[in-house]
Amino acid sequence: MPLSDNLTIIDPARLGDSEFRAEYGVKYAYTAGAMYKAIASEALVVALAKTGLIGYFGTGGLKLPRIDAAIQAIQSQLSGSHAFGMNLLHDMGQSGLEDQTVDLFLSRGIRFVEAAAYTDVTPSIVRYRLRGLTRGRSGMIIAPHLVLAKVSRPEVARAFMSPAPEAIVRELVAAGRLTQQEAELGRSLPVAGDICVEADSAGHTDQGVAYALMPAMLHLRDQLMSRFAYQKRIRVGAAGGIGTPEAAAAAFIMGADFITTGSINQCTVEAGTSDSVKDMLQDMNVQDTAYAPAGDMFETGAKVQVLRKGVFFPGRANKLYELYMRHNSLDDIDSQTRKQIEDRYFKRSFENVWLETRDYYSRTGRGFEKSEPSSKQKMALIFKWYFIHSTRLAMRGVEEDKVNYQIHCGPALGAFNQWVQGTALESWRNRYVGDIGERIMSGAAAILTRRYAELTRSVGNSVDTPYPALDTELRV
Repeated sequence: MPLSDNLTIIDPARLGDSEFRAEYGVKYAYTAGAMYKAIASEALVVALAKTGLIGYFGTGGLKLPRIDAAIQAIQSQLSGSHAFGMNLLHDMGQSGLEDQTVDLFLSRGIRFVEAAAYTDVTPSIVRYRLRGLTRGRSGMIIAPHLVLAKVSRPEVARAFMSPAPEAIVRELVAAGRLTQQEAELGRSLPVAGDICVEADSAGHTDQGVAYALMPAMLHLRDQLMSRFAYQKRIRVGAAGGIGTPEAAAAAFIMGADFITTGSINQCTVEAGTSDSVKDMLQDMNVQDTAYAPAGDMFETGAKVQVLRKGVFFPGRANKLYELYMRHNSLDDIDSQTRKQIEDRYFKRSFENVWLETRDYYSRTGRGFEKSEPSSKQKMALIFKWYFIHSTRLAMRGVEEDKVNYQIHCGPALGAFNQWVQGTALESWRNRYVGDIGERIMSGAAAILTRRYAELTRSVGNSVDTPYPALDTELRV
């Protein structure tokens, strides 16, 4: 709306895609991504929903009863007009769990899912997407289940932007898990109607650059829209590095239909991690992260981005991976290095770690009854214990072992910390996820208003020109 003859104010509620806002029933084209082990907690998801935004509960690393309890807790606090979603995390080692999670989501009426860690589409995600498809009176396909796929590679994006593979659909129909009508209608839909392009971010990362990834993904979207002639346009959003209004504005300028934040939400009142972790995160800067091996994909060399300031975890995790790559057995490790790992990293012997690991695999039905692991496999399992242990230490806030905390975090939080320095939000105890979302979007709109005025030269250089600035009043 015009403020004067010379200025047009950009409304934050008009940033991004209008169909995204309408279909999800949200005020802004803004989402808060899932963080594993319920760091993206029930409280976080509920708070966002009540603000008119959408967040995804972090199911990664949780058992089905815990996920079910979370769904029921969230639903009991929200009305049907509130939007929330659940994370569906692909685990190559536990495909059965993924399928059971989809069963749970369908039984509990979960309409919105964030699909993460996929390298290709699976029968489980296809079944979720296609279940319940009908055709409306206008001829439009009505899809009750919306999938937002987080991707960082074009080949994965292509799989989610395409219709479900025929072979998978045929198998699901033959097994009675989809109807012929659902299969037929599914041929005219992409597996995911929303693609979240994840540049370098907290946790698992391919270290992609947003300025390169977004244009490539947008061009890919346009190609596939032309090829398949979908009724609805595939929406492409941006994630990774978004922690300030400036970053959000840049994402929308590049063509993002929505944005997704992550790291900044971990340092809030509602986040499901320890106060000790939040105290550390509120003091970090943009340079205070590092890359370490991913514990769940240790053998492949996949990376996660973690907090570096105040902890030894990144260095120690990389040391374990280096030893794994160099040796075939724990017996090959020299005695001095072994003692250092047992005394400082693990604070227990390799033997005790192995007993604990073996017991866990036996209790979960993934034991070694048929064959003992090789020496190399045993070394990997013992080293991977450290990654589980370091996450538990952080989430429980074990102060005496703070140096071993594993805290997934990206530089976006460092930028956020700089933005709010000297304001009430400098303390995480005053940071609330819904309020942060409002400030990010309002700030982005103010920046774009100012930039548009400057670029069109409708304002000039007068210091008396009353256009919005990103000042302390806006932030606080």
